[in-house]
Amino acid sequence: MTDYIAIRKALHDHPQTAGCEQFAHDTIVRHLQTLRPSKVYTNVGGYGVIAVWGTDPQAPTIAFRADTDALPIGHRCGHDGHTTILLRLAELIDEEFNIQHSSFNILLLWQPAEETGTGSMAVIDSGILQQYNIKAFYGLHNLPGYSLGSVVICPHTFAAASTGVVYRLVGRETHASTPEMGVNPGLAVAEIINRFNGFNGQNGEFRQSTLICVRIGQPAFGTSAGHGEVMFTLRAFTNKGMEQLLADANAVVDEIAARHSLTVTRSLVEPFRATENHSECVKVLMRECVNAVIKEEPFRWSEDFAEYLLRWPGAMFGMGSGENHAELHHPEYDFPDELVEPAARMFFRLAQGTIS
Repeated sequence: MTDYIAIRKALHDHPQTAGCEQFAHDTIVRHLQTLRPSKVYTNVGGYGVIAVWGTDPQAPTIAFRADTDALPIGHRCGHDGHTTILLRLAELIDEEFNIQHSSFNILLLWQPAEETGTGSMAVIDSGILQQYNIKAFYGLHNLPGYSLGSVVICPHTFAAASTGVVYRLVGRETHASTPEMGVNPGLAVAEIINRFNGFNGQNGEFRQSTLICVRIGQPAFGTSAGHGEVMFTLRAFTNKGMEQLLADANAVVDEIAARHSLTVTRSLVEPFRATENHSECVKVLMRECVNAVIKEEPFRWSEDFAEYLLRWPGAMFGMGSGENHAELHHPEYDFPDELVEPAARMFFRLAQGTIS
């Protein structure tokens, strides 16, 4: 068997952020050249790779996804491990999947740019996935804080919707000695911050507003500020809830801006939809795993795997990477190599279980 620990460590030692994942892309392609997929697509949506076992695009297709990009601080989220899991899955398929006598396809997707929330849409926009009759789409994420190899299933939403939002408020500068002659956004910004804090936990649903950054005016002490920016990250557990939260947030800012005689513009930054699992695929997950942990409340962080679930049936689940393992995005985080084999075999059981 291939030395997957060596592959994982090589990926870990060559972290590349969203849009720059050429080392991972080339590593994946080289490994696939030692196997026998029916079709390989390269440079998908940037540095993505798709490999397919099976020759009839109209046959039922089971798809699996791994993400390949790193954070600016390196591979501190486990995407190097996710990439390696899918490479091991490819080997299992090659060993045990009879292409000539199969009535279904298996599709593996190594996706770039997950951390920025842009990779899944870039892959979808390539049009390749639409060529296949995808009946189930699965993804996983390693989860520190859970026992190694345990399978964490969220029956409904796996990960929250979130978006950064920037509000730009424009008034009018004036001399600092006569502030009443201008329109200073300072009090409006303070009121917006206070009102946004009230969104947390409102309406009996999970709604979260986190203040990110505030900028008002400039360090010119003879001038009263005439412009400002206030930035938040908003989160909700459903796509419907996120739409309502964003509408409520915009309404609050519009009302405050109008009352303070300010004009306002807004923009979204790295929006993620909620990763809402499909019930039939969750049933398959429940049937195929022997050490399931059921988590009713979704994770508060976000995943761009959500975009696939808006278009095809599927589910995302977690696999424990150790109860005492450093948390995701921690400077000391490192993916546990012991998780590669059980995770790859979990994916393979899903391929078999979905068709049966």
